[in-house]
Amino acid sequence: MNTVEQVLQNLVLGNNSPSVQYVLFDKANIIKKLCYGLADISGNKSANDNTSYNAYSVTKTFTALAIMQLTERKLIDLDQFVASYLPEFPYSEDIIVRQILTHSAGIPNPIPLNWIHLTSEHNIFDNNTFFKEVFVKYSKTKFEPNGKFAYSNLGYVLLGELIEKVTKLKYEQYIRANIISQLRTSNEELGFEIVSHDLHARGYHKRVSLTDMILGFFIDKTKFMGKTEGKWKPFNSFYVNGTAYGGLVGTPLAFVKYIQELLKPDSLLLSDECKTMLFTENHIRNQKATGMCLSWFTGQLNGKRYFAHAGGGGGYYCEIRLYPNKGIGSVIILNRTGMSDERLLNKLDKFYFEAGK
Repeated sequence: MNTVEQVLQNLVLGNNSPSVQYVLFDKANIIKKLCYGLADISGNKSANDNTSYNAYSVTKTFTALAIMQLTERKLIDLDQFVASYLPEFPYSEDIIVRQILTHSAGIPNPIPLNWIHLTSEHNIFDNNTFFKEVFVKYSKTKFEPNGKFAYSNLGYVLLGELIEKVTKLKYEQYIRANIISQLRTSNEELGFEIVSHDLHARGYHKRVSLTDMILGFFIDKTKFMGKTEGKWKPFNSFYVNGTAYGGLVGTPLAFVKYIQELLKPDSLLLSDECKTMLFTENHIRNQKATGMCLSWFTGQLNGKRYFAHAGGGGGYYCEIRLYPNKGIGSVIILNRTGMSDERLLNKLDKFYFEAGK
């Protein structure tokens, strides 16, 4: 019979990822923490507690939390038209803030594989210029507000702009001051920059795969990727262009601290009333449940309801999850490309519940 340890070891030994880290925890303690494989293949560096990874769309949960903090402070109304806050809002004036949070605004979602820049280009990269051109190109919504569910990275770029407009702070500054600082993590553990390249896991893509062939249509491999290392092609160090939808960099234990704080009553991050709103599932016009709350997906495992979000793209994949009624959470992070929500935590967390916990 498989165990959590065997499932994780097989991910590495079966060449499904150079490294993997998994943590199961409650509000105050670590229940299980496992780490296997290499953060850097050519350097033969093992992954460890201090290894950081690109978190991609897990960032959206921080963006949504920031919006809820501002809602709590009466600076944002979830049911107000976005255009009333952002005069240059490029879509329908009928779209409200809540609909962008729940991916029900109809805002398009162009494939963002080429939405990255090298860390060496970071000082000259202009986020506003980049996305201004993107919004011009993708200027039409896909359906009427709250007509259906359709995931959109662009929507969260606009939420980042909303945070900046309301607070007069850069998005990154607000998140650091109002979320990250509350978690008592260092810059190396959680933030929007790779502070130490020695501690950061190198991202990898499987060399012999269909997605490797497709990747060449979206990015310049000679620029963004290094020489083959065994069965893997490494990415050169990069940042995601859309900080508010996918820019966080962090260690597994930093995300553990984040979820632990969300699990606590009277959290430092958000009031219980607003937390209830954050984790309320959206229903579209025909009253159909969408499986999406305010940025968080919802589901059930062994009869236990959870809220979760995955983050993936070139070189990295991660999932975070909390089971509020059980007071526990889980995190898994890998340094290989992930292009869809794989629900790996279903395969791992089930061992805890099947043991009668």
